[in-house]
Amino acid sequence: MTTTISMPQLGETVTEGTILRWAKQVGDAVSEGEVVLEISTDKVDTEIPSPVSGVMLEILVSEGETVEVGRDLCVVGDTGGSGQEESSDASAAEPPPESPPPDAEDEPPVPRGEQPRLPPTPPAAGQPGRSRRLSPVVRRLVRQHGIDISLIAGSGEGGRVTRRDVEAYLEGGVQPVSAVPTPGPPLDAPAPTAPPDGEERVDLSRLRVRIGENMIRSRQAAAHVWTSVEVDFERIAEVRAAHKARFRREEGFSLTYLPFVCRAVIDALRAYPVVNSSFYLEDRKAVYHSRIDLGIAVDLDQQGLVVVTVRDADNLRLVGLARRIRHLSTAARSRQLGPDQMTGSTFTITNPGPFDSFLSAPIINVPNVAILSTDTVAKRPVVVTTADGRDALAIRHIGYLGFSWDHRAFDGSTAVLFLQRIKSNLETWDWEQELK
Repeated sequence: MTTTISMPQLGETVTEGTILRWAKQVGDAVSEGEVVLEISTDKVDTEIPSPVSGVMLEILVSEGETVEVGRDLCVVGDTGGSGQEESSDASAAEPPPESPPPDAEDEPPVPRGEQPRLPPTPPAAGQPGRSRRLSPVVRRLVRQHGIDISLIAGSGEGGRVTRRDVEAYLEGGVQPVSAVPTPGPPLDAPAPTAPPDGEERVDLSRLRVRIGENMIRSRQAAAHVWTSVEVDFERIAEVRAAHKARFRREEGFSLTYLPFVCRAVIDALRAYPVVNSSFYLEDRKAVYHSRIDLGIAVDLDQQGLVVVTVRDADNLRLVGLARRIRHLSTAARSRQLGPDQMTGSTFTITNPGPFDSFLSAPIINVPNVAILSTDTVAKRPVVVTTADGRDALAIRHIGYLGFSWDHRAFDGSTAVLFLQRIKSNLETWDWEQELK
């Protein structure tokens, strides 16, 4: 009896993944729940466990290859004699590393009058004689648009052309930053063998490459506009001061401004559902989400930034939000989050305030249509209106909210009204009752 392990759906917006590493080879024993391979997507790297115990009979996809969701990856079989025999046969039939991917030659013939098949792909730069591996979705785009693949610089591992490379090329020949080749030295000058004194060249981490690709994609896709609002946090500052000792004693962590902002944002998202939507211009449709799955940007000790997802955040009150954010942030920093906890957000909040930022203009986490930045709350002199209607100067806890939004999805009036709703909630709600 055999079990085929396929490329899983690692989040609702993930359509493909790249095989980073096979933890098991053909002939190795596999236990149920044991990791057999590691996959990288544009959202997260994740380890895939085996659903059964047995022997690794076949590996169907090579390391470095990008595959679509649902593609068969490997076959695990029983530890009996038949399984061992199949394992031996599979190992003998496995193509050598220099061979093209298994599905490179199984394209159907092109009917008369349709776009002819492209000539064989030239070798990738720096890999003479080796075929460039293309995922099925990339090959389909290349055939559909009649693209000469040699004109596209690949940003994937080993110069592999990714779907984003092709889409960027179709949108105007703009390649991702990581794919733009660095101009070489003049022909009469020797290539540098080492960086100048005091400089260091380092390889980018997979997380940093993924962040770079996602940021470029977002800036190219969404029509970014930025709006900000000033908020008087004095009422919240008083509540925090009154409850901070008890909260830390009972919960084990500090009560910050972030869960207050999250509660205010959730109410505003209900009032303005277009801000809690996704926008797909090519399909001529917008998706209004019935749930509020709140994305929270988490700094990984300056090694990168990930977005964790608070599922059904609209069902949580202040303390519940604080607990959930704390749990997800801690798990993210210790690399213990699964794909479902890092994908599928419908609206995102980033919180540079603890680093003493003043105003921030964050990049939208597409396919979200907006992102809110919560910056530092500090004591500032402001003009206030007294009970008898007179103006006076006062020292208050003041902070600023920066709001980046996609002008394709909605307009400035909605953006400002949404921010004003958050401001009003933060300044006027009875926050004491939230902590009872």
